[in-house]
Amino acid sequence: MTESGFWHPVLGRLGGDALPFWRMLTNPTRENIINDTIGSFAALLVVLGGLAVIWVVTRRGWWRVLWSEWLTSVDHKKIGIMYIVLAFVMLARALVEALLMRSQQAVGLSGGFLSPEHFGQFFSTHGTIMIFFMAMPFLTGLINYVMPLQIGARDVSFPVMNSVSLGLTIAGAVLVMISLVLQPFSTGGWSGYPPFTERSFSPGAGPDYWIWAVTLSSLGTMMTGINFAVTIYKERCEGMHLFRMPLFTWTALCTSILMIFAMPPLTVATALLALDRYLGFHLFTTTMGGNMMNYANLFWLFGHPEVYILILPAFGVYSEVFSTFSGKRLYGYTSLVIATMAISVLSFTVWVHHFFTMGQDAALNAAFGIATMLIGIPTGVKIYDWMLTMVRGRVRITVPMVYAIGFVLLFVVGGTTGIVLANPSVDYQVHNTLFLVAHFHNMLIPGTLFGMLAGYTFWFPKAFGFRLADRWGYVAALCWSLGFMLAFFPLYGLGLLGMPRRMLDFAEPAYLPYTLVALLGACLIVLGFVALCVQLWQSVRDRAALAVPVGDPWDGRSLEWSTSAPPPEWNFARLPVVDDLDPFAARKEAGTAYGPQTAPRRWHDIEMPANSTLGPVLSVASVVLAFGLVWYIWWMVTAGLLVVLGAVIARGFARDTVKLIPAEEVRAEYEAWQARIAATPRIDRGQERTPANRGHAIPAAQEGHP
Repeated sequence: MTESGFWHPVLGRLGGDALPFWRMLTNPTRENIINDTIGSFAALLVVLGGLAVIWVVTRRGWWRVLWSEWLTSVDHKKIGIMYIVLAFVMLARALVEALLMRSQQAVGLSGGFLSPEHFGQFFSTHGTIMIFFMAMPFLTGLINYVMPLQIGARDVSFPVMNSVSLGLTIAGAVLVMISLVLQPFSTGGWSGYPPFTERSFSPGAGPDYWIWAVTLSSLGTMMTGINFAVTIYKERCEGMHLFRMPLFTWTALCTSILMIFAMPPLTVATALLALDRYLGFHLFTTTMGGNMMNYANLFWLFGHPEVYILILPAFGVYSEVFSTFSGKRLYGYTSLVIATMAISVLSFTVWVHHFFTMGQDAALNAAFGIATMLIGIPTGVKIYDWMLTMVRGRVRITVPMVYAIGFVLLFVVGGTTGIVLANPSVDYQVHNTLFLVAHFHNMLIPGTLFGMLAGYTFWFPKAFGFRLADRWGYVAALCWSLGFMLAFFPLYGLGLLGMPRRMLDFAEPAYLPYTLVALLGACLIVLGFVALCVQLWQSVRDRAALAVPVGDPWDGRSLEWSTSAPPPEWNFARLPVVDDLDPFAARKEAGTAYGPQTAPRRWHDIEMPANSTLGPVLSVASVVLAFGLVWYIWWMVTAGLLVVLGAVIARGFARDTVKLIPAEEVRAEYEAWQARIAATPRIDRGQERTPANRGHAIPAAQEGHP
């Protein structure tokens, strides 16, 4: 590192050795050549990808539209879409890293091709990205888009805060991507445990990348939780009391509360770790009075509620999918709501099971083991309610249903292994083995990721006005399901055989068949992602044939399906009045879902929040500030901090914070939609996956039951 000399005030400790090919040039050993070639290729992809995006946007003249219609927009729908785009970009990187790790372990008997440091960076970035920059943006994007529509609101309560939250999340993700170009990243795992991440053990920039990326993400997520909770409490339309809210909105509310209370411990933990590294506070060091168990408690006070932050929105998606594609009301609605609240409360009572092996006494371990087992009860209630929803329903095996059914089958296995691991004596034996890795992924891939992909497929027509092509959707869903089983079920066997986690090579030949099968599964998962990309490309190409402009392609039951596809900026020409658990389904059965009765009695101008530059400005300034902190470039830190403070102060003086949508524009948009409805034939379930589906479904009750 350039710690002194002429360039130190300008570049801090950033030097040539941060380049991904530096060791290969200065010390061309076989190991350095292989690892630096992989790192250089990844860095090249990031740089070329960024340049390609800039070239396309410039060539097509999209900068003005990108800035005015997207980056500065505070429309909850556009912000939700941008969150999901970010999630897919980061998922692509995380999957490649997972494939490389599985490839290394598949040839680990002969030593492999990755260095221990490079392998450590892979599992750190993979975990960090999948939790903070894939799953969190994905669920936040879905909630952002769907929840205000489901409660009959025009937008979230704090639209500018929504933009700022997105900006901070993007800033953290950009910082992680920069670490591919200017290396290294942390090797301390996604949890960043000290003392390994203390400066005396890891003096490089890697842990600092992790600290600031996670801190930016956690700040954005905490503000998102506040925003969503206030929106659900304050913006519900007339008649929608709490026990008329759709299950997805209920899970969004509980997730928001978890975000509010679970993210601060993480922010405190990363801030205290930063004080250790930058100012020598010794809060978590092994000398001078520090205690790393304080970090472990703070991190897992966040970490276990985080598991349910990730999975509760997916539970909400499955509730919507099972109900819609069974053509009937969700079974056990009240019990599902109570189960959701019970899971939310219990999630704060089980964090110690993450360190059963760290020396607590038996009584404490037993108490937290019992609490961990208890959380399986409300989860089991949900599984039974979803299965009973399908009983005597008119079940259609659509792409979202493939994900949902795969989830039920696979999640039960993961939940069972969770009950096994809740026993402290069993956990003590397998905690540091691949058995735990298999369990963790068994919960989060079928639980969270399958749910997010089901929601993406389910609500895509609402967001863009055309359905996703079915054939490649089925291919993707099957690849994800089969790939998951092949990639992670062998890890249960490896764990019971004693193979430690985070291990890049091994000397036990009995491990080899399992690692080869796991590699095959990882390849299938990557193929599943490729199939998603092909599906999207084909759907955009054939969007005219897949168009659903009326807005109800699946015979939806809740309010988001009662608008056009895509919805107007103001969501509803007339704010809904709700008197039923499934209001849109009830109106369709009564014949009042469309027509004059849905129009306002008098047309008024609609007040909407105006665009704001605060979110994108804070995003760029946060990247500059954090990058300066990582590399000790103090002039950059000062500049970034001044821009952050200046932007926040300037926002306080802003006066043009709202815009009026003229009544005539609202009326014209509404009447054009009604004309499309009148001109569009209704379709039954047999035509749901054909070009005849233009988003005007016949209600299930009017088709009759077998």
